[in-house]
Amino acid sequence: MIRRAALAALALVFTGCATAPTHGPRALPANRDAPIVYVALGDSTVEGEGATSQATTYVSHLAARLRDVYPRASAVNLGVGGAKSADVLSGQLWRAIALRPTLVTISIGPNDITGRVAVGEYERTMDAILARLAESGATVVVNLLPDLAVTPRFRGRAAEAAVGRLTVEFNAALARAGGRHGAELVDLYGPSRAEVPSRPELIGADGYHPSDLGYARWAELMWEGVVRRIPAR
Repeated sequence: MIRRAALAALALVFTGCATAPTHGPRALPANRDAPIVYVALGDSTVEGEGATSQATTYVSHLAARLRDVYPRASAVNLGVGGAKSADVLSGQLWRAIALRPTLVTISIGPNDITGRVAVGEYERTMDAILARLAESGATVVVNLLPDLAVTPRFRGRAAEAAVGRLTVEFNAALARAGGRHGAELVDLYGPSRAEVPSRPELIGADGYHPSDLGYARWAELMWEGVVRRIPAR
């Protein structure tokens, strides 16, 4: 009952925040010859832990799809394993801004959950990150966190319920911050709950990070968010 109520609350927040951003949604250039600069921010999933090569990370898959539309697109991956939201704010954000990005993707939060960062602190940090990116003029795509509780690392273990509840709460905070600053929100939570239990091949050998197949699926979902910001010809 509590889990269902939490999911309903997340759905309401996710829907409501998308309608009243402080900064309006920013589209990618209509000119397909524009020199797009794509920068990825986040943790080990951005860096690509669990992938067999850099070519099979979700960032590389996304960059390849982007170049199919914008042949002059380039990509810079600033993701760092173990990073929390505060690390993105203090260490990755300013490097990203200096690159004058056209597109920024962000995936951050699981280490905040396992590191016992308070939900309110996470929301304030994400608010600061997204506000600065909105000021930069970049198009920002942020993924809601996958459900950590369905991974082998937590499923059936003592921490499963707490991690599942916190994933919902952190996603609600992320949705609020994203909605305030015009970020494109991509739902990885729902697909992870629906797909990971029946498709164990999506998770790598450590029982937590995505496999090559998992990263390919992650890229598919993120691309749906990017496409929503590409003007129709």
